Amino acid sequence: MRHILLTAIIGLISFQLVSKTIYVKPSGSGNGSTWSTATNDLVSALQNAQLGDQIWVGVGTYYPTQGQDRTACFTIPSGVKIYGGFLGDETSPQHRNTQPNKSILSGNIGSRSESADNSFTVVLIDNSTENNHLDGFIIADGNANGSGPTADLERSGGGLYIKTAIGNESARPIIQDCIFRNNYARDGGAVYVYGRKGECSPTFKNCQFLNNIANLDGGAVYNDGRHGGKANPSFTRCVFSNNKSNYGGAICNYGGGGESSPQINNCVFQNNEAYLRGGAIFNMDIDGLTHPIVNDCQFVNNKAVAGKGMYTFSKYDEKEEGVVKTTTKMN
Repeated sequence: MRHILLTAIIGLISFQLVSKTIYVKPSGSGNGSTWSTATNDLVSALQNAQLGDQIWVGVGTYYPTQGQDRTACFTIPSGVKIYGGFLGDETSPQHRNTQPNKSILSGNIGSRSESADNSFTVVLIDNSTENNHLDGFIIADGNANGSGPTADLERSGGGLYIKTAIGNESARPIIQDCIFRNNYARDGGAVYVYGRKGECSPTFKNCQFLNNIANLDGGAVYNDGRHGGKANPSFTRCVFSNNKSNYGGAICNYGGGGESSPQINNCVFQNNEAYLRGGAIFNMDIDGLTHPIVNDCQFVNNKAVAGKGMYTFSKYDEKEEGVVKTTTKMN
């Protein structure tokens, strides 16, 4: 027993010793070990990061490739935390002021004047753990307009795609103080939460979803719990504004054969539009469970043919509904 405990302590100490911070800023030309020797290559910093590492990213705009490969994206390794909004002299993420200091992850590769050649997905979190943090970024201009199968990266999650790896118990990254704007996809204009055959339950705090579009479902977010999976994210103090799709102008929850029941707390849904059902939220409750819990939210000027606020479709009935376990305000 003592041997096991000693081994665990030594392992923890070793882990803490090898964990490092990598510094990135547009003007950098070094190896990324300090702000004065920062690298300007965020893609390489992510490739070199390991479990427990942090990446601090300075003010500026970053692209996943300098070429025209639309499949290129910023891939965040398992257990890595990445923070944006640094001026370049801070000694802690708590010293940042991300409001005026913008770190932008942009999919606008190729021609800057058009979106047809933009990256399909800007950011990918694969094999995620609760130690993955994405904090203080603007994620913009993804264009997942490909024609692959459902849930394919080329057609899903223009801004961010979060995936559960087969065999991983759950993916629970924390996404905080991020803005998702002007992203497009066939499903999940800004974010696709892939929980199939596993669990993907990210936490979104103080995020904004602005002007995102899905050609099919989930103008801002698509939560996919099909094939026995779970896609149960939480959203706290988030703003969904001017997002559009056919079903679920802001959020589409699909629990077919699995579960998609997000927790939505203290959020604002404003001026979102579904061309068919669910101006703000659409729930596809077919052969699975889709029961979002919505507390203390505001729904203002959302539009749809049916269900301006929230609409649920199940094999038993269809219903336009106000809220579930909530003191939500609907306008």
